[in-house]
Amino acid sequence: MRFSDFEALVARLSREVPAEFLEGVTAIEVSRKTLPHPTRPEIYTLGECIPVAGGGEGEGLQSRVVLYHGSFAALARLHQDFDWRTETWETLTHELRHHLEWRARAPDLDAFDEAAEQNFARHAGEPFDPGFFLHGDRVADGVYRLDDDYFLDRVVRTMPRIVRFAWHGREYEAEVPEGALPPLFLTIEGVEEPPPGDLVVVLRRRPKLSDLWRPRHPAQATAQATAQARPASARASG
Repeated sequence: MRFSDFEALVARLSREVPAEFLEGVTAIEVSRKTLPHPTRPEIYTLGECIPVAGGGEGEGLQSRVVLYHGSFAALARLHQDFDWRTETWETLTHELRHHLEWRARAPDLDAFDEAAEQNFARHAGEPFDPGFFLHGDRVADGVYRLDDDYFLDRVVRTMPRIVRFAWHGREYEAEVPEGALPPLFLTIEGVEEPPPGDLVVVLRRRPKLSDLWRPRHPAQATAQATAQARPASARASG
């Protein structure tokens, strides 16, 4: 289905939703992005409910719903019997349920908002809290997401020469820069089915007991580097 046709389908289905379920929803949007699942092959994120900054709490909380045309198209290529209308309706109503549940529970979004600010600082090359990504969305064991960026958490005693990791059902490895010390944010390039944003392997030391009373570290000059992914070899990694 073409992007324009998908937009029209989402618009039609949105008009079928009872008005009371749309209270606090600022927009229902369609994106061209493709969001592959970080660990499972042939799985894609079809939609999301995203809180709107400054949108209040409880029943005053606002959010927007986004459906990803690229993810729908990727699944349609994999499954000949893919039903665009049924999948779109199920995704739309699923994300609206998230919105209603958030409004009912009045979740605390402060930590997530602060993490997003720290990620902006990372992109700008400014000092940032190296533990910020742990306040993002936990999408799989050891995998966190902030906006379009994915962070693969690796706790190490000493820095390895080669780091191995999985992405979307494939095993990869990448070289760690010589002399690098943790924490290191290693942005990975060259994976198949990359995320829309950065894929970052975070190499950090095991947290200290004192960190239990200091959940957030102050902003600091944290090392960042870029590495090229390659298929993982049979040898063990460090």
